[in-house]
Amino acid sequence: MDQYIVSARKYRPSTFNTVVGQKALTATLKNAIASDRLAHAYLFCGSRGVGKTSCARIFAKTINCTNPTPDGEACNECDSCKAFNDNRSMNIIELDAASHNGVDDIKGLIDQVLIPPTDGKYRVFIIDEVHMLSAQAFNAFLKTLEEPPSYVVFILATTEKHKIIPTILSRCQIYDFNRITINDMIDHLQYVADSEGITAEKSSLGVIARHADGAMRDALSIFDQVAASSRGNITYQSTIDNLNVLDDSYFDRLLDAFRQEDVPAALNVYKEVRDKGFDALFFINGLGGYLRDLMVAQNPATVSLLEAPDDVRRAKAERAAGLPPDFFYKAMRIINDADLNFRTASNKQFLTELTLIRLCQLLSPSTKTV
Repeated sequence: MDQYIVSARKYRPSTFNTVVGQKALTATLKNAIASDRLAHAYLFCGSRGVGKTSCARIFAKTINCTNPTPDGEACNECDSCKAFNDNRSMNIIELDAASHNGVDDIKGLIDQVLIPPTDGKYRVFIIDEVHMLSAQAFNAFLKTLEEPPSYVVFILATTEKHKIIPTILSRCQIYDFNRITINDMIDHLQYVADSEGITAEKSSLGVIARHADGAMRDALSIFDQVAASSRGNITYQSTIDNLNVLDDSYFDRLLDAFRQEDVPAALNVYKEVRDKGFDALFFINGLGGYLRDLMVAQNPATVSLLEAPDDVRRAKAERAAGLPPDFFYKAMRIINDADLNFRTASNKQFLTELTLIRLCQLLSPSTKTV
């Protein structure tokens, strides 16, 4: 039996073209390589799981490739590429600054910098989570980062650029990675599902993508989890059950109750949610997100703020049709108040039910305050 490999590793990008959601950035890196205009230090910034370390590795492999493709990709056939793909390249050194953040660690790295490459043109040093270096380690690194040997390229990666001292920033070319969009995630998850022989409803992939919050690595991990529990047939229902997601159908019914000023109906929907074991604060925040999405979907000027496929945007806009913008503004303020008061409320259920009652009164002509 073949050893199982998680999707985040199995489908990790190996070329610039396979990096998800960073086309402009990877095109810039490819152009720099093609024109032989390489800096001695780069800083890759962005949230977790957006491809910083993957791009650093691809960049390191490509600049040492002896036979790059016409479009600027590594050939994956030369000795240098094969050594990299087999994790035996001596020209690429990685340091995790989260666990190696002291002066001695940096001194050890500086000693390695003095060793020229045995084959290939460059030695590439990738320092992940570089913001975790101590102040003393940063200072010890400055001189080497500013004037490294001609055969050395540094690639620093961080999720928190603001924690890096200005003297380090000034010595690097800085690349900011985008959060990966919902649609890009869905497309990639569909590709993985097809490659693995897994059937997946598009709506279920949308749930996974939204749950990943812009991180492709997280999306692939969640995909594996749902695929395992669904036995290779990922449906919308199996996904929300596995991830303990509160289905929009509950919020749709609540919106109908708000339109009709039907307090009993709203309270009964909340009872169903509570009986299913969902936390009241989770419910309040979910309702707030739902109303926010309806608000931005309703207006063509803000619909782009809703990260969702076009069919979901249209459905949200239809749900919001006929409701005045002022309803959403007041409703979101009520929910925000409930969120702020939740932690100090002695009776969470009472607070949540009072919030629903106030929301049911918003469209009443007699309601003057919220």
